[in-house]
Amino acid sequence: METIIVQPPGSSRPGEVRATGNELLHMGPGDVADFGRGVPGGREVSIVLSDPGISRRAGRLEAAEDYWRLSNFSRDTAYAVENLEGAGEYITVAPGRLGAPVPFEFSRVVLPALSGTVDFKVFAPQHAYLDERSSPGAGDSTVHPYALDATAKYFLVLVALCEPRLRDPSDSTLPSVGDIADRLRPLESCRRMTRSAVNYHIDYLTFAKLRLDVGDEPGADGNARTGAKRARLVSLALRFGLVREEHLALLPSRRRSVLHASGA
Repeated sequence: METIIVQPPGSSRPGEVRATGNELLHMGPGDVADFGRGVPGGREVSIVLSDPGISRRAGRLEAAEDYWRLSNFSRDTAYAVENLEGAGEYITVAPGRLGAPVPFEFSRVVLPALSGTVDFKVFAPQHAYLDERSSPGAGDSTVHPYALDATAKYFLVLVALCEPRLRDPSDSTLPSVGDIADRLRPLESCRRMTRSAVNYHIDYLTFAKLRLDVGDEPGADGNARTGAKRARLVSLALRFGLVREEHLALLPSRRRSVLHASGA
């Protein structure tokens, strides 16, 4: 089971690996990865941070069952782990702290550097959430194959994507990336939602959360590939009840969306 995905500086979106020196790093329970500048001719680090103000072995990530831990090898510098889904929420990992558990699904690890700061992102797509329709029982717990957080922005994107079909099953409309951004912007948490942000969440849903195999169509352009992702997401989410009619209450009223789009 894949616990976390690490996105080093300069790498591609979650789930999309580019042929660069800093490819996405996929880690399962028990896997560890050191980060820092690395030692020339010596022990390499898995996550390279090239700023000269970063220690050669600055720290370590350790993947657990559905979360991860951070160790800070610095003797005098604290590191910050920001919650990318929160309103400025973060934790501080003190110098010398080993195995600090990180509770966020979307995280940015920030280190002080000569250039200001250096950071990399860590995603924990297997975070487990209690199904409100089930009750605890004896024996091993069931790991949901699609662990979705209904409070996350990616889930709002998925609900907006499924909205036409939820309201009218015969409606084959597939909202565009721009439509989704406009639909969510009236929400306080999504005021700065952009087309790029929507695309980012669609990629995260496609490759990390729902693990869809979306092959490129021969001769397909970027819009066609994005359309294929959106269509597959809607199909799977509705087929398995990942998004249901009651989730429409998470969206702003359609009247508010129209007024917001018109600038009224």
